[in-house]
Amino acid sequence: MATAKKAPAKKAAPAAKKAAPAKKAAVAKKAPAAKKAAPAKKAAVAKKAVPAKKRTPNAAFMKAMTPSAALAAIIGAKPVPRTEVTKKVWEYIKANKLQDAAKRTMINADAKLKEIFKKAQVSMFEMTKLINSHLS
Repeated sequence: MATAKKAPAKKAAPAAKKAAPAKKAAVAKKAPAAKKAAPAKKAAVAKKAVPAKKRTPNAAFMKAMTPSAALAAIIGAKPVPRTEVTKKVWEYIKANKLQDAAKRTMINADAKLKEIFKKAQVSMFEMTKLINSHLS
């Protein structure tokens, strides 16, 4: 890399000092003129609104599953899809106030749920895994 040499500083003449305020005034006059209006933006081309594609549920989740006897005591004996099983179990949990007050992700099992969960307290994230073994 080549290094550039600095030019020696020139001493300003007394006449140049008087010209400096005049330059500032000229710059001040130019400042409002420098602010030109921004050019008009081109009108955005309107894109055709494509209707959102309706999401189709996975057939595996919608297949009616028969609950075991222990699970049937909570949700009923007729075959229902997995999604409905989870909804009905949550309805049961909320109706009986089985969600832990301190840690809301935990579910306290009553006598009916203890048959399914095999534990006194279960995380809501492992609940569907435990319920899955009671569906056929």
